Amino acid sequence: MILQTPLPGDYVYFKSQVPLHKISIGSKQWRYYDFGPKSVAPLICIPGIAGTADVYYKQIMALGLKGYRVISIDIPRVWTYLEWIHSFEKFLDFMNIHQVHIYGTSLGGFLAQIFAQQRPRRIKSLILSNSFLETHKFAAAMPWAPAVNWAPSFLLKRYILTGIRDGPHEPFIADSVDFVVAQVETLGREDLSSRLLLNVNVASVGPISLPDSLITIMDTNDYCAVPQELKDQLNERYTGARKAVLKTGGDFPFLSRSDEVNLYLQLHLRRVGVEAKPELNLNNNNNNNNNNNNNNNNNNNNNNNNNNNNNNNNGAGSSSSTGGNNSDFDRTGNGEDRNGGDLGSDSHDSDENVPTSSMYDSLGNDEIALVLGGYFGYLALLRELCVASCLLYIIRSTRMLSA
Repeated sequence: MILQTPLPGDYVYFKSQVPLHKISIGSKQWRYYDFGPKSVAPLICIPGIAGTADVYYKQIMALGLKGYRVISIDIPRVWTYLEWIHSFEKFLDFMNIHQVHIYGTSLGGFLAQIFAQQRPRRIKSLILSNSFLETHKFAAAMPWAPAVNWAPSFLLKRYILTGIRDGPHEPFIADSVDFVVAQVETLGREDLSSRLLLNVNVASVGPISLPDSLITIMDTNDYCAVPQELKDQLNERYTGARKAVLKTGGDFPFLSRSDEVNLYLQLHLRRVGVEAKPELNLNNNNNNNNNNNNNNNNNNNNNNNNNNNNNNNNGAGSSSSTGGNNSDFDRTGNGEDRNGGDLGSDSHDSDENVPTSSMYDSLGNDEIALVLGGYFGYLALLRELCVASCLLYIIRSTRMLSA
């Protein structure tokens, strides 16, 4: 049974104010939020395996209202690091962004470093939180990685959720876990499998040309899914980086300790020369609200005209199907976002219902291994039956030809 939990009030408000963009760039689908003055160098937030663009909603609202531009993205369906580099670069080109500051957590921090290594001219600074330099330890802990593409989504979700620490949590940490679990439920099987493969494909970050002074390492001091050994390795690599340590926060400090995280992000952006423009952001928001009101008024006028047309058609005894089609066209819109820019295949979702579930809680790692074994055993049996059927068909055909 899937349990519905109420969405946080600040998240509901965020969804009502900031549109979710969906675009296609080549063969990749991108979901992202973009909030703040467009004239300010953006901070791009990249989540970990269990995250989506929504998990940074507290940073988007807090920093955006202070005059910083924040872009939060979903990791697209990419299967190799080279594919990630090319896809992310195309996304930046599409957004007309030449240089960025990146805030990456866990896997997102690793991907940020990979991109900084290969495209150094496009990175102005990095904030790495609970991140790592290599994936060897994760690969060793997942021996069934070659079979990820065959595994059903509920097992992939369960495997990801087992990385989150069990047991009692402080209320703010428990709330952050519940929110992330709800986001995991929204991910499809291909999204899950691509992220898992990125996390276990054996690779390591080489030297990057970005000075340590432009890097901030932000870690929690209690616990997280990334082993302490890997976090220590990251600190040893960037000895000159600024350190920001949170006493508590768990795996998702951007949710559980958002005020502290936002302060550290703001301090980092100021230190690397990003100038906030809060008055410009306020004017943009007012203009957007006015545009939205005008669009709503236009839609109301269109609906009134359609209703009048329907009434006239009904009075003349004609069909009302034409009026219905016009109404559908008006609701579809012309492919423009709230700022009036043509986004092509861009769309916005503002009222998504995020489900939560506890259906996987009863499965442990042993049960997962058992179910996976049975699942792949069934696939092997099915393959043998197909081979046997083909051989039987060939034998029968040969006998008929010889007869």
